[in-house]
Amino acid sequence: MQKKFNIKKGDTVTVIAGDSKGQQGRVLSVNRDKNTLIVEGVNLISKHTKPNTKSPKGGILKKEASIHISNLMLVDASTGKPTKIGHKLNDKNKRVRYSKKTGKEIK
Repeated sequence: MQKKFNIKKGDTVTVIAGDSKGQQGRVLSVNRDKNTLIVEGVNLISKHTKPNTKSPKGGILKKEASIHISNLMLVDASTGKPTKIGHKLNDKNKRVRYSKKTGKEIK
């Protein structure tokens, strides 16, 4: 059975703990097995690469590393601040996410 996350690919999140605390970015990928996400421009690491066809010179590349979901919080689009997420049924009886701060539906 797959785990259900409140955060999905494409959401904007902020880091609430760790070295990258306070940074914001868009979710690039979700790993449900390890409870981790990769966020654009957050938790950067230096990756040493040998020369190959993709990078003929090789060298040191900056790359996003995964970050645990417990260290992230969804950013409310209307206020731009982190918010907790709830679930409710909308008028069409479809389960949707909503911001617990503002009560507005999250697209």
